[in-house]
Amino acid sequence: QVQLVESGGGLVQAGDSLRLSCAASGRTYVTYPMAWFRRAPQKERDFVALISSNGDTIRYAESVKGRFTISRDNAKSTMYLQMNSLKPEDTAVYYCAAKPDANAYGLPTTWNYWGQGTQVTVSS
Repeated sequence: QVQLVESGGGLVQAGDSLRLSCAASGRTYVTYPMAWFRRAPQKERDFVALISSNGDTIRYAESVKGRFTISRDNAKSTMYLQMNSLKPEDTAVYYCAAKPDANAYGLPTTWNYWGQGTQVTVSS
């Protein structure tokens, strides 16, 4: 079992930065790929970024490439999402996820463990 807790969300202006954290508990955390998803109001949960268990494989959604950076510190059992140049369309609840069942990492149904989410609001 893995428990995930996100933090770091907030209200910022367009162009600002935020860093989200996802703290994991459970001794198998370090063996799992992890990801960030987000759900904007009245939309589906969308893939944002993926990082492999040792950090050597990273993937991003096209909409965040060049602005967001995913990373993890396995010694601290924590994953991060550095978000720069934020836009109003980045407004969403951001979720971290762990342990995909398959290679279809862009699908929320692939992931076994989820946090409760943290709200990010970007004003124009």
